[in-house]
Amino acid sequence: MKTIFLSFVVLFLFTACSYKDPNIKSVQKVDLDRYLGSWYEIARYEHRFEKDCKNVTATYSIKENKKIEVINSCTKITTNNKTEAIGEAYAVDNTNSKLKVSFFWPFYGDYWIIMLDEDYSYAVVSEPSKKYLWILSRDKRLDENIKKKILKRLESLDYDLSKLIWTIQE
Repeated sequence: MKTIFLSFVVLFLFTACSYKDPNIKSVQKVDLDRYLGSWYEIARYEHRFEKDCKNVTATYSIKENKKIEVINSCTKITTNNKTEAIGEAYAVDNTNSKLKVSFFWPFYGDYWIIMLDEDYSYAVVSEPSKKYLWILSRDKRLDENIKKKILKRLESLDYDLSKLIWTIQE
């Protein structure tokens, strides 16, 4: 009985404390075949699992079980050591714009593609609580006009732009 009660308390805490901004919407449709491949991180909200990182990349590929393999890599700024995290993701629905991603099974997080260029040259990824944010590009550098466009859109969605960490890409 005590275990069941604790399970309900934990479940309540995870659901009751998770704010979801109703203005955050994913893009209408993502062609996974076009989205797969390597992306360079241009900017992010800081979080413990990417602290002290430069040269950050994310690479997506389809696994045999139809899930998406996610390989995140970075070089630590202070030590120049390379690190890598391997996870998996799956699409929540047939739009492929909302994924669940896990680097530590059985815990999955939301990965919503909220902006995507029509030629898949850049993407912006977040989730409904706006706790996480990534600006990704197929190139190490993002055109200034595109960057301004992205930042203007993020500002209209009430993202705190002062929290962005601009990733060093060498």
